[in-house]
This record gives sequence, C-alpha cells and structure tokens, in this order.
Amino acid sequence: MSEEVKEILPEELEKDIENGSKYTVIDVREDEEVATGMVPGAKHIALQTIPDRLNELPKDNEYVMVCRSGRRSHNACMFLNERGYKTVNLKGGMLEWTGEKVF
Repeated sequence: MSEEVKEILPEELEKDIENGSKYTVIDVREDEEVATGMVPGAKHIALQTIPDRLNELPKDNEYVMVCRSGRRSHNACMFLNERGYKTVNLKGGMLEWTGEKVF
C-alpha cells in the first residue's frame, strides 16, 4: 500500500471516538456489508458512489475511511487525497475493528 496514505489503528480510532472524535468516519463497503455492523457514528458511502457524492464531504473535515480489510478504503483515501481532502485509512479495516485478524 502507498506511503502517501496515513493510517490509524483501530484502538486509536476507538479511543478518539470515545473522546469526541475529530474525524468523520466514512464506511465505503457495500450495503450488505454495512448491515453486519459499522464503526459507531460512521456514515455509509459505498466506494463506487464517492465521486458522485463529493458534495456530502466538506473539505475542511478530516476523514477516516473504513472497509472490510483496508484495501478499498485505501483506494478511497488516494482518490480523495488527490482532490484535496484530508484522509486517514483504518488499518486492517473492519476485520481488525471487530477483533478478527487479516491474513
């Protein structure tokens, strides 16, 4: 994965949320995936719809992008970063958030 994308560990994000998060969390998974659970307070914008929904993402916010394992959210970070957004990728995605290991 590219070095140009910052990452946050699930534990760090969880602590940040508990303390009144400075981040807006965006879950880029598909509808059926988010139905199984999301990071508390996350907004669902499926990856393929991001280009059409940029108007919902103010550039003065800082975003944590989330997917299942971290790959799609990494791509979302790269796309948004190229357009002047401030993003951070959730390392390991929901697999790490829920305590499962990514292999």
